[in-house]
Amino acid sequence: MQRRHDPADISTAAQEYLLALRAMGSDGRAATSAQLGRHVGVSTQAASEMCRRLASDGLLEPATGRGLVLTTAGRAAADAIFRRHALLEWLLTSVIGLSWAESDAEAARLQGALSPRVEARLDDLLGHPETCPHGNPIDLETARRRPAGVPLSDLESGTRATILRITEEAEEDPGLLSYLEARALTPGAHVTVLARSESLDSLTLDGPRGRATLGLRPASLIRVLPGEADPALFHRVPERGGA
Repeated sequence: MQRRHDPADISTAAQEYLLALRAMGSDGRAATSAQLGRHVGVSTQAASEMCRRLASDGLLEPATGRGLVLTTAGRAAADAIFRRHALLEWLLTSVIGLSWAESDAEAARLQGALSPRVEARLDDLLGHPETCPHGNPIDLETARRRPAGVPLSDLESGTRATILRITEEAEEDPGLLSYLEARALTPGAHVTVLARSESLDSLTLDGPRGRATLGLRPASLIRVLPGEADPALFHRVPERGGA
């Protein structure tokens, strides 16, 4: 039986790798050591060494021809780390007022120091969110219950849709996050595709703050639901009354 790993017992570097593997595997594909190294910003050799440590700790399947695959314990550990990160992002954006890009960097610094008691109190304070502020499910169980959505880049001109989530891969791009937040292209936002061009590699939307243009690649990292989605899919932090 695989033992459960407390995020506090996992090094900061290992946490970064687990989150990277979680994000890279979110579309069902296994990553290679070279891809993981590029994602984290290290050499393939350094990524391979960390993967050997993760496998030794029971968090990563032994090396096979099918790429890097988290074990059940590894996925649970990655989810636990992501949950702490997501709770901190909700706190930093909805309570403290930081931007998406700022909150991601701050949450990465704070997540390793969060105690289980504070984590539970944060969860209560924030209304028990099932996703991060970008709409990504907080754990595997939640992901199975929520719709997958379709890439925004697949929609044809004239299609109306609701933004479901900004994928974890898109979260790696602070510039893209800042643009989407500035245009209010956030989970729950209603959009209409005005134009889509393969030759110009662009997609133009009418959104909450008027027109917005994205390349097809960034648009492929945004998941939407055609038409108007159930508002219950989108978490809102409860307002707290004054003293």
